[in-house]
Amino acid sequence: MKFVSWNVNGFRAVLNKGFDEAFISLDADFVCLQETKMQPGQAQYDPPGYEDYWHSAQRKGYSGTAVFTRHEPKSIVFGLEENHMDEGRVMTLEYQDFYLVNAYVPNAQPELARLPYREAFEDDMRAYLMALDKKKPVIYCGDLNVAHQEIDLKYPRQNRGNPGFSDQERAKMTALLASGFTDTFRHLYPDKTEAYSWWSYRANARANNAGWRIDYFLVSNRLRDKIQAADIKSQIYGSDHCPVTLEIDL
Repeated sequence: MKFVSWNVNGFRAVLNKGFDEAFISLDADFVCLQETKMQPGQAQYDPPGYEDYWHSAQRKGYSGTAVFTRHEPKSIVFGLEENHMDEGRVMTLEYQDFYLVNAYVPNAQPELARLPYREAFEDDMRAYLMALDKKKPVIYCGDLNVAHQEIDLKYPRQNRGNPGFSDQERAKMTALLASGFTDTFRHLYPDKTEAYSWWSYRANARANNAGWRIDYFLVSNRLRDKIQAADIKSQIYGSDHCPVTLEIDL
């Protein structure tokens, strides 16, 4: 099965920036989107063979997640145990043999103004994923808004302590991985450098590949040997993020 995760930075905007061509070329079983920035009915996209599910923020034009899939889920749950519902950040699709969790993790904000909420979200997410993992394996994807190690961004020294590369956020990712999950890209490419999924719109960052790897697929450790491919599709434009992909034998 092939999975895609992509922060589109506004679904209505990306529809005018080659989204359909990218969607078709990716040819995935699941396409998980973050930062859709829309309410139901504000845009129409109906690719043949897919069902789509949306979780929008209460605040218009903000946050939001969606999943397009060729496989009808047994159930869909929004939020984390009925918490963190207001911003449309988490959706879980249950299947016979696995859970798929699509998330847009909160940004810590300049001067780490939202770090306390971010840390509470991370703790709740880790507990939630661990509980799911006791029932069946988990595939967790999305814009996780953290570059875990120095290899995951172009300028680690200059960004130490900044949102997305604070010691606190990095520690939360370390704790999550230690709880029984595998970073699929790093599992296959432990030493690969200059592999990024997000670039600032400023200072010609994308042209210079001055980026960050903050979009992930994590899987339960017992799925590790089933990973067939993991990739970062940096050639696909339309957003300040590019799609990341996972192919896995399920």
